[in-house]
Amino acid sequence: MTSEGAQQDGAASGAAGDRTVRVVLVDDHRMFRTGVQAEIGETGRTGVEVVGEAADVDQAVTVITTTRPEVVLLDVHLPGGGGVEVLRRSAAMMADAERPVRFLALSVSDAAEDVIGVIRGGARGYVTKTITGTDLVDAIFRVADGDAVFSPRLAGFVLDAFASTDAPPIDEDLDRLTQREREVLRLIARGYAYKEIAKQLFISVKTVESHVSAVLRKLQLSNRHELTRWAAARRLV
Repeated sequence: MTSEGAQQDGAASGAAGDRTVRVVLVDDHRMFRTGVQAEIGETGRTGVEVVGEAADVDQAVTVITTTRPEVVLLDVHLPGGGGVEVLRRSAAMMADAERPVRFLALSVSDAAEDVIGVIRGGARGYVTKTITGTDLVDAIFRVADGDAVFSPRLAGFVLDAFASTDAPPIDEDLDRLTQREREVLRLIARGYAYKEIAKQLFISVKTVESHVSAVLRKLQLSNRHELTRWAAARRLV
């Protein structure tokens, strides 16, 4: 996420009319939460007040219940069941007519099944972590007002999914993988080196290697070249 232009435009897009939107950050990477807080959390400039943070599903539900924010920035892949589980356990708060809690997914993943999963779970939008600070503030205010917000490329996934009454088929092979293993799988299939994956996911190279080994074992594949072909055949790349 880049900060260029945020100091110039943040107040105009966020704090117009002295309005403040209360936000909770949910992401299992502390460094990322710190970066987002620094980018958007200067309330006088952006109009965003960060009232809580959480790193897993249980923490998220507790913090959201306690603080009752207007918007939750929600990572898709979380320990304890993922963003979809947070949405499921927050259904009553989302449905509250007087004080609805609205969710905006903010994730490194741009996979169709992740986007569709959280939208079906009740999220009002989905943006990737490449979004600028200015655009994120704008997205937060729009979601707080009840609008749906998507990164341009992701909107097509949602339109395609809901244009059909048929649910997407379940891929039993893919379903064997954890959320983190799916992230590593997609990045490997896109040609990323282990060091690049480690940097992007905020994990060690050794952890990346462990995830790759687990993916190959579960999918009964021999090497990353077979893995890439497997992912391409399922349009995961």
